[in-house]
Amino acid sequence: MNFRPLHDRVVVERLESEEKTAGGIIIPDTAKEKPMQGKIVSVGAGARDEQGKVHPLDVKAGDTVLFGKWSGTEVKIEGTDYLIMKESDIMGILT
Repeated sequence: MNFRPLHDRVVVERLESEEKTAGGIIIPDTAKEKPMQGKIVSVGAGARDEQGKVHPLDVKAGDTVLFGKWSGTEVKIEGTDYLIMKESDIMGILT
């Protein structure tokens, strides 16, 4: 992918949700909720403060993160769906 977000933004690829419930019921695509977990593909250089100093982001490419349900802007780059969001929309890193 030849896309690098600016400032404190990150590019996230959603992780696929489970096809079945814990009880074994298969969920059709139309009834699935969009997953709130994703893998960071690319990060910006960082946020600038009032003095113009750049503060690097806490996340890096390859991190698996948890984000809000309505976070980010959906975009399609080279045929793949991604989310572009600010680092502040990310709730945490899954380890």
